[in-house]
Amino acid sequence: MAMNYWHRLLCRSTAWEWVTATKIVPWVMRDIDLGASALEIGPGFGANVAPLRNRAATLTGLEIDPVLSARLRTRFGEELRVVDGDATAMPLPDKEFDSVVCFTMLHHIPSPAQQDDVFAEALRVLRPGGVFAGSDGLDSPLLRLQHVGDTYVPVPADTLADRLAVAGFTAIDVHTGRGMFRFRAERPRRPRPGASRSGAQRR
Repeated sequence: MAMNYWHRLLCRSTAWEWVTATKIVPWVMRDIDLGASALEIGPGFGANVAPLRNRAATLTGLEIDPVLSARLRTRFGEELRVVDGDATAMPLPDKEFDSVVCFTMLHHIPSPAQQDDVFAEALRVLRPGGVFAGSDGLDSPLLRLQHVGDTYVPVPADTLADRLAVAGFTAIDVHTGRGMFRFRAERPRRPRPGASRSGAQRR
């Protein structure tokens, strides 16, 4: 999941932290209760940690980059439980979290099939009735230019609801804003008839 030099500078900047804390996280989390235990997939440099910690009693971050994991542990200490791992095969128990969130990171997952694996894993680690929510950018020439040299696989907003439904989610809502979309979905309180243990079609 490569990220170019410019992109890394942006994601670790105080300006980006201000944008995500005051704009993105409040927009995505509107009317969403994260519950007692929340998981952020791909916290990266930690721009979302402070606003999320104000919304959940405990916060876990699942990070694939060991350098960023170490940086998160040093920076946040006991405020954030950091787990090293791949979101397509999370090293986490079933039904551990009340909520799972991710912000502007889905497009860094290398293929649509792996993105679907992430959706399946998010469902697996959620408790029944738990919420999966997040955001990502809408594909555009400018966004592609910003991601030159990155892993960049945009998620079409108009197909996301169907993909989340296939994974096993219900109460799905996808809302498009200026240059970005947000989504929310829930793990059903009761398994669907004939569903697998994870409730999703695994690849």
